[in-house]
Amino acid sequence: MATSAPRVVVHADKQTLADAAGARLVTALVDAQTRSPEAQVALTGGSMGSAIIASVLATPGRSAVDWSRVRVWWGDERYLPAGDPERNDTQNDEAGLRELGLDPQKVHRVAGPDGSDSAEASAEAYAESVRRHGQGGWDVVLFGVGPDGHVASLFPHHPAQRITDEIAVAVHDSPKPPPDRVSLTFECFERSREVWFLVSGADKADAVKAALASDADRWDVPASAPKGTEATLWLLDRAAAAELDPGDPTA
Repeated sequence: MATSAPRVVVHADKQTLADAAGARLVTALVDAQTRSPEAQVALTGGSMGSAIIASVLATPGRSAVDWSRVRVWWGDERYLPAGDPERNDTQNDEAGLRELGLDPQKVHRVAGPDGSDSAEASAEAYAESVRRHGQGGWDVVLFGVGPDGHVASLFPHHPAQRITDEIAVAVHDSPKPPPDRVSLTFECFERSREVWFLVSGADKADAVKAALASDADRWDVPASAPKGTEATLWLLDRAAAAELDPGDPTA
């Protein structure tokens, strides 16, 4: 499948980045709904994942989106009970996700230990939801990036990266707590129309540089792998972009 070359967009600071990304997401969802009955987006957790939700709420044009026709996923989830503050969906909910007017039946949450027997069972149930409702791929996938270069719950040198024939995978012995997680796979992400990396902070600068290197290997730097079929955007603040060469592609 053809993929797009990464493009770098640098903003002054974290808040400016969040606001610009929020407005960009509203536009992308409006465009998606002109192409098909539903727009599909995969969200991310962490501070940037929540910041973009808060910015979408504050975006004047958000009413142009028919939120009842938006289907929401997460690229990964911590295998923790529903409502746990460490879960990505809980963090997004607290940032305002529930206030957007989404259809709860179209918000696909990964079951935790209160709703499944194991992370493997949650991964299979999540994969089945993707088969039923997400086979066309996502219009936009949002990623945060860890200082080690991980995305979703696909970590450097972790065997979960090697899963190539599944949509979702159980991740155990995560180097970052909690140890048990569920993640979509690289092969699943490859069907995304647009992939956006939202990265803020000087502690991510080395990871950004490594991921954008021409010789980057996903085994070492997982963030180097996901690319959209139409657009791959690295949306950075100045601190996260500090290690990039001036000649890197920008917009």
